[in-house]
Amino acid sequence: MVVLGIDIGGSGIKGAPVDLATGAFTADRVRIETPQPADTDAVVRTVAAVAGSFDDAASIGITFPAVVQHGVTKTAANVDKSWVDAPAEQLFSAALGKPVTVLNDADAAGVAEIEYGAGKGVGGLVVMVTFGTGIGSALFIDGKLVPNTEFGHLQLSGLHLHGGDAEDYASDRIREADDLGWPEWAERVQAYLRHLHALLWPDLIIIGGGVSKKADKFLHLVDVPTTVVPAALQNNAGIVGAALLAHRRAGAV
Repeated sequence: MVVLGIDIGGSGIKGAPVDLATGAFTADRVRIETPQPADTDAVVRTVAAVAGSFDDAASIGITFPAVVQHGVTKTAANVDKSWVDAPAEQLFSAALGKPVTVLNDADAAGVAEIEYGAGKGVGGLVVMVTFGTGIGSALFIDGKLVPNTEFGHLQLSGLHLHGGDAEDYASDRIREADDLGWPEWAERVQAYLRHLHALLWPDLIIIGGGVSKKADKFLHLVDVPTTVVPAALQNNAGIVGAALLAHRRAGAV
């Protein structure tokens, strides 16, 4: 059975078929730049192009950088505002010719890490934080997802960090835009994670997104009073989690 995962990000849309027994890809990942503007029509066309790179799939899961409720995207922090209240599952299903499952991108990445990666077998409260164009988050209690947390939009003004969303201070996009060195960026990540820890007191924090494969450059500089580890599936976690949840949903109907 081929189960396809597609991960929509602020800079790229990538997908691959996934072996759900192992969480491994069964073919090379395909990535296409996210269209600009990233409006509904352009993104749907790009997702269809990614999906068309592979054999027909039994199930398709698609991640999106937004709150997703009942197949509808409710926010649009790093994509075009046309996605606010868009019937995402209907749009993608019409383009792909079959039902799809759409979910928050960080939630998908977290599900993959809980099933196959750094969070496997970990009880208590686990937080996945993805650093990319923005900051995504996923919260788990004894392995069960609490969907659509938006901890990347925590306000950090109380920490005298110029105010505004945390992702405008500590995302990977800001690291690149402000030309920050790894030690300087690590200070920002530490301030953000300490603030998050003070609110939640998690047993484990998993760092995901593209920077997870560069954890050796910054993570040893981050001091937080709990265990902090890089994502085992690195930037592939969103694809894997999307495929897994699409398969689970298909099996439930």
